[in-house]
Amino acid sequence: MIAIIDYDMGNLGSIKNMIKKVGGDSIITNNREIIDEADGIILPGVGSFDAGVENLKKYELFDYIKDSAIHKKKPILGICLGMQLMTLSSAEGKTEGLGLVDGLAKKFSGDENLKIPYMGWNFVEKQKNSVLFDTFEETPKFYFVHSYYVQCVNRGDVAATSNYSMKFDSAFEKGNILGVQFHPEKSHRYGMTLMKGFLKFVDTYV
Repeated sequence: MIAIIDYDMGNLGSIKNMIKKVGGDSIITNNREIIDEADGIILPGVGSFDAGVENLKKYELFDYIKDSAIHKKKPILGICLGMQLMTLSSAEGKTEGLGLVDGLAKKFSGDENLKIPYMGWNFVEKQKNSVLFDTFEETPKFYFVHSYYVQCVNRGDVAATSNYSMKFDSAFEKGNILGVQFHPEKSHRYGMTLMKGFLKFVDTYV
């Protein structure tokens, strides 16, 4: 069972539907007892960094998620804002992130030729052996919607990169802690393959 964290920051139903399509079970919840029983966690999110942190704290999930990932070693996948919240901080806000990965969320340098937020399909280039990307037989394309991107301090944490006027980290993987900047739930067959990889990782990790 996968717990999809509900903290009022995005459309969660599409993630649940994709998990169902690939044969997995999930529940949308902010109940810590239910999350405790889950085998893995997905932290989704669309919106601002500070609002995300504030809402996690409102539901008493901020420290709980840190403990689940760091001490209980529960597999966790951050998606879009969820990935950014797993870093130390963001140029967008003033609050500290979860600090699960040593990195920062930075804003694309906008100019007249660079549309922000970035919206569209992009290639995701694998940078190391990864439970999320090892099963792809070709370089996958995923759907992105974002103005900020994560820059990992430890380059060994970078699972994949993409390009939008510059190379940026589009996925990280640090043990049980995974993050993707794109939206698997909007990326059709590529998203389904990635989600299968995450579910398989959860099954073998617990």
